[in-house]
Amino acid sequence: MEFLGTTQLASYCGTKKRCLFPDLAPTSTTKDTYQSYYLPGYRRLSSWRPNLLHKVVSVPPSSDKQFNPTGRPPTILPASRSTLHARYSTRDWQHANMVQLKGSEASRYSAGRLNADSMRLIQDKDQLTYQMQEDSRRNLGERISNIDFWRSELVYELECLLKETQALETAKKRLECAADEMQGPLKIALECLYHREKRKGIDLVHDDVEKNLIKEVDVFKDCQETLTKLAQKISKQLGINRDAQHALEQDLSDKNSAHFIDEKCFNLRNTSDSINFYHGVEKADGTVSVPATWAKFSEDNIRCSQHARANSVKLRQEAEVGLESTSEEMWNHFISTNLAFNNRIAEVADAKNKLQAQLAKILQEIFQTEDTIMLLERSIKAKEYPLKVAQTRLEGRTKRPNIELCRDAPQFQLVTEVYTIDDTLHTLKRRLQEAHDTLQMLVLNKSKLEQEISVKANSFFIDKKCMDMRKVFPSTPRLIGYT
Repeated sequence: MEFLGTTQLASYCGTKKRCLFPDLAPTSTTKDTYQSYYLPGYRRLSSWRPNLLHKVVSVPPSSDKQFNPTGRPPTILPASRSTLHARYSTRDWQHANMVQLKGSEASRYSAGRLNADSMRLIQDKDQLTYQMQEDSRRNLGERISNIDFWRSELVYELECLLKETQALETAKKRLECAADEMQGPLKIALECLYHREKRKGIDLVHDDVEKNLIKEVDVFKDCQETLTKLAQKISKQLGINRDAQHALEQDLSDKNSAHFIDEKCFNLRNTSDSINFYHGVEKADGTVSVPATWAKFSEDNIRCSQHARANSVKLRQEAEVGLESTSEEMWNHFISTNLAFNNRIAEVADAKNKLQAQLAKILQEIFQTEDTIMLLERSIKAKEYPLKVAQTRLEGRTKRPNIELCRDAPQFQLVTEVYTIDDTLHTLKRRLQEAHDTLQMLVLNKSKLEQEISVKANSFFIDKKCMDMRKVFPSTPRLIGYT
């Protein structure tokens, strides 16, 4: 059993200290128990008791050394209450009352002045608050008017820009359509050049038709390139217009939001439901502009849009002039090339007709030459028998005997006859050879004429085919972009 306020410790915790209370009588039950001691910093057991009313005294050990089952030390109360040492005099009491009355009077006077000043302050501040609220409301109204003015300006400029952008897009579509329409005539001109490369021989000539076709192809390509460049410039301008449109729409959207917010703020009253405290909001300055820069921002957007519209009008005029000039130029070259084709076809047809007439004459000459050759061959054949007769006679006369071998008149005549017939045969054979050579030459000429006629017919067919291809040409409305 330990005393109240002590801690049970083992025997190895240190040297035992003697308690302030007297030791209990040793018995067999408490002989081996551990005695308590005070750790450093712990208060005494009786330190919680008030010293004025209670006092712990030491109790001498009893003679009989009776056992105390509770283990608590006995306490003895004092016989009477301790005497108070602090006392005030009557004078002190009266002085305290006087000081209290004077202080109350001064407080009352000060409170009266404070109340009067507070009423005046309340009236002044109420008037100031009302005036400031009215000034803020008037400023909000002026701000709403300014926003309405710039909104109307932005709306008008945005409508004008949208109309101009739509007109510019129409001009771009016309340019693209016109450039696409030029692809057909350009392809036909290139096909005509390709087909004319199939001409043969001397007809493969760099004539006026080919010159016009080459020039026509160059003109078509130049016109197509001009229209394509104009369309590209318009595309860039459309991008600038869209940027200006986006700036106007963004500015107008901001103006609408600001107008809604300011109008909502303008309509706020002290009795509104949506008002609330926002402490510190007056210290946070999130503004990014002043009235001058605010107005200049919208003015710059409108000026940028006006500049974009002016450039758009200029580009549309250039596109209109380009479409008309290219259309007229293409038509002129197309007509010029067609005239060259017609002239060339007429020339080829005339040359072909002349060659055919000459071929007919050559054929007639060939027929006559063949007849002459046949007659010459017959004549040569007919001269062989007289020659045989004459030579046979001479050979027979060589068999005359002795003196009979006389060079008489028959002999001379036969010799002359043989020479004459032989010379005649040589002459007829030379003429026959000449006739054969002439026939060969006529046949060669005939072949050349037929070849030339074939060439001319091929050229005539090609040019006619090209003219058939060139019968279709885009009309002027299609060439200027109207489909």
